[in-house]
Amino acid sequence: MLLNMDGLEDSTTHSGDAFAALEERILRAVERLKSERTARLAAEERCVALEAEIVGAAPRLEQMNHEVATLREEIAALRAERETVRERVERLLDQLDALQM
Repeated sequence: MLLNMDGLEDSTTHSGDAFAALEERILRAVERLKSERTARLAAEERCVALEAEIVGAAPRLEQMNHEVATLREEIAALRAERETVRERVERLLDQLDALQM
């Protein structure tokens, strides 16, 4: 505590310290704000890039879905054909068994 010539506390030093502390807090807040703005801008840019990627991927996804549907149809047709062949082979085997008896 500083006393002036009359023995009273020197309030200018105290208010100067308080002002310096306030100034420091304001500067830190400004730096934080700048940092947050930079981070927000980076996040927004990344969001725009991801949205463009999604839009670009949509036609490929549609094409892949069509290919999957086509493959499923082919699998169903091959299974039906396999069943038909199996039945024909069984009939031929039955006919061979009948001839051997």
